[in-house]
Amino acid sequence: MQAVATWRKGHEILLEDGRAHAVVVDLPPEEGGTSAGTTPLELSLLSLAGSLASTFVSLARKRRLDFSGLTLVLEEKTALPANPVGAVHGTLRLRSRADRTEVQAMLSSALEACPVARMFRDARVPVSVLAVVSQGQRPM
Repeated sequence: MQAVATWRKGHEILLEDGRAHAVVVDLPPEEGGTSAGTTPLELSLLSLAGSLASTFVSLARKRRLDFSGLTLVLEEKTALPANPVGAVHGTLRLRSRADRTEVQAMLSSALEACPVARMFRDARVPVSVLAVVSQGQRPM
């Protein structure tokens, strides 16, 4: 795994992963940037959402939990000015024939196994996500 950060101008930075993927980060105008991309702090929350959703999908497939229409929404509320990240709360919505209790248990397992969630835990940033299940299943 590799990360390369190349300054472009102002607060705009090009991030590359060494596998031909790139993303631009920047600050909003009120913080001196031009909003050419998401902020690095927002990118950390996006990384958590992507990693948790991916971990959930992997576990669900291994345990043969049928689902469709998965959407994960995370929100962070800054606790104190000295602490850049407060608690993260979210909702995982999906369609499944499984009951909410089963999906919530799988979600709890995904939170434990998710490598980015582990980094948030190590930084003492609480992450809580509630499963919302709509009945029904479309083929995956």
